[in-house]
Amino acid sequence: MRTVDPLHVRLLRLLRDEGAVSRAELADRLQMPRPRLLAELERLVGLGYVAEAGLAASRGGRRSTLVELNPRLRFAAVDLGASSIDVEVVNGRLEPVAAYAEPADIRSGPKVILHRVNELLHKARVEGAYERLDAIGIGVPGPVSFRDGVPVSPPIMPGWDRYPVRELLTREHGCPAVVDNDVNIMAIGERHGGVARSVDDFLFIKIGTGIGCGIYLNGQVYRGTDGCAGDIGHIQVDPNGPMCSCGNLGCLEAVFSGAALAREAAAAVRAGTSPALAERLAAGGAVTALDVAQGAVEGDVTCIQLIRVGGRRVGSILAGLVSFTNPSMIVIGGGLAQLGHILLAEIRSVVYRRSLPLATGNLPVVLSELGPRAGVAGAAVLASDLAFGEAA
Repeated sequence: MRTVDPLHVRLLRLLRDEGAVSRAELADRLQMPRPRLLAELERLVGLGYVAEAGLAASRGGRRSTLVELNPRLRFAAVDLGASSIDVEVVNGRLEPVAAYAEPADIRSGPKVILHRVNELLHKARVEGAYERLDAIGIGVPGPVSFRDGVPVSPPIMPGWDRYPVRELLTREHGCPAVVDNDVNIMAIGERHGGVARSVDDFLFIKIGTGIGCGIYLNGQVYRGTDGCAGDIGHIQVDPNGPMCSCGNLGCLEAVFSGAALAREAAAAVRAGTSPALAERLAAGGAVTALDVAQGAVEGDVTCIQLIRVGGRRVGSILAGLVSFTNPSMIVIGGGLAQLGHILLAEIRSVVYRRSLPLATGNLPVVLSELGPRAGVAGAAVLASDLAFGEAA
């Protein structure tokens, strides 16, 4: 197995995260002997990863040359949700060059979904977003073998088990690819450029069509032995609850998720307890989680209660995780983060009440700063890290 030089990767990450830096400052920041730095930079220029960017401001004496990541670098970032596809092509600084988002049903299978991903990436090339891709990062809504680049027994993804996602993307686009769980890539994105920026120990909770937890410990994503760490949506919270997609009864995901909230909203309309939801059903023919959020904003008591009950369910699971992992932050993201401060307040209340006081004394529970971009942002980070490792 090829050994990756961590100092080499640090150099490329520094240019990614901070932009053009002088040779002199690079040598200082990396504590790398100047001759070795110059040799490494020359090699990276030859490989197409680094380019010169003019002269730096004078520090007294001869002015140093600025270096930056090659402006032609391009990474593809893909975030597959249960009901959506988000694709971005980004430059070396991870700034979007092209972006596409559309509804999709993950249950239509890997051939259909990945064919559409490839179509969108080829469309980006035709439209001039890139000449060639240097790496691809993709997140999927289920457990993943990070080592093998395949989904593993994903509950809501029929036909995806052990499907060679990484191999297919690598072959199609002629570049390395990396596959991870969708909540993990959201956590990575939030740590790189969101509210958890540079936080080493935090939990990222995605509440949407499904519910999952990205776990950051000591500055690294914790994935578990088989890639299913953080799959909190399938923890039972009500033994008498509805059937979950995983086959068990009363999982957190079955009692509080986008589909579950829509189901409870429809029941409230039938029971005649929510004028706001009845009005929306009459207007649109169906009620959704978004309708519940809007009803709560308008002060509908039933909508507020549905959100509070769900928040308490999530909080009860998080309280155990907080006592177990002792994070320094909890970030709430995903589609149901739109339920806003009612949801956040309920989660906070339960976590603070049920967790060890020492673990919650200075524990912020906050909404994602990146919102719907968290996933593609994290996939771009993973893609760039993979490419930098290949170059090292």
